[in-house]
Amino acid sequence: MDELNGYYFEDLSEGMTAVFGKTVTEADIMAFAGVSGDTNPVHLNEEYAAQTMFKGRIAHGMLSAGLISAVFGTKLPGPGCIYVSQNLRFKAPVKIGHTVIARVTVTKLIPEKGFVEFATICTVGDKKVLDGEATLMVPKRG
Repeated sequence: MDELNGYYFEDLSEGMTAVFGKTVTEADIMAFAGVSGDTNPVHLNEEYAAQTMFKGRIAHGMLSAGLISAVFGTKLPGPGCIYVSQNLRFKAPVKIGHTVIARVTVTKLIPEKGFVEFATICTVGDKKVLDGEATLMVPKRG
């Protein structure tokens, strides 16, 4: 791995893993709503959200998914990788003050395409809040 390119395809092997954690704040939810345009009141309005099955405001699911992108872009494979696809299954809500841990694990290398498949999981404590699979294109040496 180098600072500008992250890991090269040839440096990766099945089972490699990396994580990124973040405690979700009010500011994160407001910023995400502003950037994405998703102003669903379940995220922004406590009175509305209190009447839902969640009994209060929840973070945008894609905010947690964005933490997976943070792992990919900064740690594994790191700078230079390109998202090809991502499947997501949202399992449980994330609320303000929850610390989300995003974990990615290499599950398959596809040398002929330079693609790498990953398992992607986000947890809050021992609870899985999101899982899925991703495919990334990873630069080869030379």
